[in-house]
Amino acid sequence: MEEYVQQQEYYRIAGVDEAGRGSLAGPVVAAACILPDRFALPGINDSKQLTHKQRECFYQKLTNNCKVIWAVGIVGADVIDKKNILQATLQAMHEAIAQLSSCPDYVLVDGKFIPPGLPMPSKAIIKGDSLSPPIMAASIIAKCTRDGLMITYSRNWPQYKLDQNKGYPTEEHRCILQSEGPSPIHRLTFSSVRETLR
Repeated sequence: MEEYVQQQEYYRIAGVDEAGRGSLAGPVVAAACILPDRFALPGINDSKQLTHKQRECFYQKLTNNCKVIWAVGIVGADVIDKKNILQATLQAMHEAIAQLSSCPDYVLVDGKFIPPGLPMPSKAIIKGDSLSPPIMAASIIAKCTRDGLMITYSRNWPQYKLDQNKGYPTEEHRCILQSEGPSPIHRLTFSSVRETLR
């Protein structure tokens, strides 16, 4: 896909992906990433296909490389509850793209939907996080950024074990919600959380 886009004379190609859509707690985090020309990271893949150690290694290599342009957008549970998860995800993606230090010529977005109002050409790619290196890079940055946030939140609300489950609906997390009720960062409109409201 990058080769095709480059043939159309677009060279600053941003990949965009998100992390946290299916979580019961915490924000949705999107990342946008522009890789330098002829940049290669052997073994890079969709963040979900990598181990924690591999993700962290790639995250460090990406974010510590001054030629890699990246940014994140973070939208909290309150906005998710107000807008719905899809609209909050698109908002986070739009924010990530807008915060890039260099404006991309073209944007490749993982999934079916493109954030509305982008000022540059764009394309949505289903399973793009396993097909496009810029999207793979964005998926890793989004996932590692969000995991770090959830570990921080866990210090405030240790009973939910957010450092372990990252807010996702594990059986243990559901049981904790039943006994404790939701925290201030749980998504109250999600059915598994809503049913625990007292």
